[in-house]
Amino acid sequence: MKFEEWFPYYQSIRQQFGYSTEKDQEAADMLSKMIKRKALDAKILQKKIAGKQVMVIGAGPGLEKNIEFIKINYKFVKIVANGAAQVLIEGKIKPDIVVTDLDGDPSFLQQADKMGAIMVVHAHGDNVYMLKKLVPKFRHLIGSTQVMPVKNVYNFGGFTDGDRCVFLAEELGAKEIVLIGMELGDNIGKYPKGLVKNIGLKKEKLKASKRLLEMLAKQSRSRLFDTAHRPIRGFTHLIINET
Repeated sequence: MKFEEWFPYYQSIRQQFGYSTEKDQEAADMLSKMIKRKALDAKILQKKIAGKQVMVIGAGPGLEKNIEFIKINYKFVKIVANGAAQVLIEGKIKPDIVVTDLDGDPSFLQQADKMGAIMVVHAHGDNVYMLKKLVPKFRHLIGSTQVMPVKNVYNFGGFTDGDRCVFLAEELGAKEIVLIGMELGDNIGKYPKGLVKNIGLKKEKLKASKRLLEMLAKQSRSRLFDTAHRPIRGFTHLIINET
């Protein structure tokens, strides 16, 4: 998605949640400087994703019951949203790509990096402290932003870690995208729950995420599937584990 197409969606989100474009841009600029000597080229991500079958794995209630499905379909590229990395690592599954704004468990994010996962680290005005704390510890990373992209910091579109995974897969040419643990409703999975201070705000963010994915589905070039009981509009319901 081109920046000029994405920005009106960002402005709507910014107005709803009270974010500062200036602070978001400052965070992106800071991240760009921090990673200038070690950032990976986005072409590496594109090589991993283009033309491939991709799983986008969130930390929603449906994740744990579908661990075996993830293991069986090991040839899929696994793009993992933040806290879901913990579930995969505990299940002895290596994430291929982790999309995170660093509000997940730092120990599992660092472990994913050590396992060779590409860390797509998102900068915004509210996570500057965690950027300074964790980014120096990562070895395999590129940056992302929701405002104007700068060197080594890309805007693939998306708002939350989960929907940013989908926008990333779409932007880089995935042939097929299967959502797992991406229930964007009122029932929050247990892994992010302990770290969520404002459940009401989290639910509003999930609703915004759902709206963005419904929009994306209308123009997607990828085949889209959702394993949730109530799939996102525009995604085909993929039924698994019905025993």
